[in-house]
Amino acid sequence: MAHDGHDHEGSELSPLALRVKALETLLTEKGYIDPAALDELIETYETKVGPRNGARVVARAWTDAAYAERLRKDATAAIAELGFVGRQGEHMVALFNTPDRHNVVVCTLCSCYPWPTLGLPPVWYKSTPYRSRVVIDPRSVLAEFGTALPDDTEIRVWDSTSEVRYLVIPMRPKGTEGWSEDQLAEIVTRDSMIGTAVLGSAA
Repeated sequence: MAHDGHDHEGSELSPLALRVKALETLLTEKGYIDPAALDELIETYETKVGPRNGARVVARAWTDAAYAERLRKDATAAIAELGFVGRQGEHMVALFNTPDRHNVVVCTLCSCYPWPTLGLPPVWYKSTPYRSRVVIDPRSVLAEFGTALPDDTEIRVWDSTSEVRYLVIPMRPKGTEGWSEDQLAEIVTRDSMIGTAVLGSAA
């Protein structure tokens, strides 16, 4: 499974995606939108604006034990403390990775995703190969993302729905002792908060 932000070969577009693509083509042909500018805007929301919110949540959990505990008990309320609220962000659950357990998130039915904390979902998250395979063989799928976990690490797959969405809290990397919350937020990646990546040592 290529981790490239594009549709995977053989994946089928949903009727809604086909309508969106047709509309985009029409607007492009009429000169109303610039595809390059649109791609840049989408990329910004996928990888910068949205995930920065989630990174703030993670960094706060790493540096504030009381906040981390509130996040465990009621992630929706704890995330709202930082001002990250809105549609697709209701009923949040925080999943804390440990040396013994690694969490990964998927939405097998469609593409439910916590927009207020992670922005727009990446294309691969919505693809049929990811949605079907990560449930059956998560270790192999993670390896294709470049995430190789020890054999004795339990991998738990969480299926998002319209009723509940998840945010993975990755383990804090070694070598970040004494870092500020701002510094820590800079090293948190979108994929680590979905669970398809781990954060390496700061050293």
